[in-house]
Amino acid sequence: MRHGWSLAFVLLLGTALSAQEGPAAVERRGAFDQILDTYVRDGYVYYHALQVDRGKLDRYVAQLGTVHAADLPEPARLAFWLNAYNAIVLQTVIDHYPVPRRTTDYPAHSIRQVPGAFERLTHQVAGRRLTLDEIEQTVLPAFHDPRVYFAIGRGAVGGGRLRSEAFSAEVLESQLSEVARECVTRPVCVHVDSAADALAASAIFSWRESDFVSAYAGRALPVYASRSGIERAVLAFVEPALLASERAFLARNTFHVAYSPFDWSLNDLAGRGGR
Repeated sequence: MRHGWSLAFVLLLGTALSAQEGPAAVERRGAFDQILDTYVRDGYVYYHALQVDRGKLDRYVAQLGTVHAADLPEPARLAFWLNAYNAIVLQTVIDHYPVPRRTTDYPAHSIRQVPGAFERLTHQVAGRRLTLDEIEQTVLPAFHDPRVYFAIGRGAVGGGRLRSEAFSAEVLESQLSEVARECVTRPVCVHVDSAADALAASAIFSWRESDFVSAYAGRALPVYASRSGIERAVLAFVEPALLASERAFLARNTFHVAYSPFDWSLNDLAGRGGR
């Protein structure tokens, strides 16, 4: 009986959140959801196909500027910003696809080959002119949930795995929980190497160190008390999804932690069995 009440509460909460978003917002998110479902597979994107059939994405991005995001309840507001970021990244790539190589500092065709893709190009979102970096560095931190930094794809293999569905207020918590669990299954995010007595962690942890420390360092197991704040944060972040053998290895507390170089290769399905 208690389970039935819990299920009913979740359904009522989802209905309430959808109602607060309004029908226009639900329809807009549905359009982006369809784009992701059509063109994204396991975090990789059919960029060429999306470029050919880009009308729906362009309309979605154009509508972002008119949204009164501040009026939305927090789950809907966060879902809006995550979807906006990911949509803008997709549009940035297809605006230049196939991205020509301009520097040897980044892989060929990387979104980093687009001049100012993150730090200079601005976009109209929620009535503001913002760069992608400004969304990540000034908007997302206000939600005090570092899982968001693995929820944005960045158009790169080393970023969070781009989902084949839009973020939605009704199921946002479960989506972000899955984002965190996925981290442990992806070597570009975290890799436990018992042979080398090491834990390799994504550079994203170091980029957003203060956010992870604030949210996770206090949750680390007592055995890690002597470690730095960011190491304790990384360990607390990944611990729930570790294998038993990985937990046992880490509990010896002899390993060293290193940040893996971020892989800026484009998350493109071309050459991976995509279209």
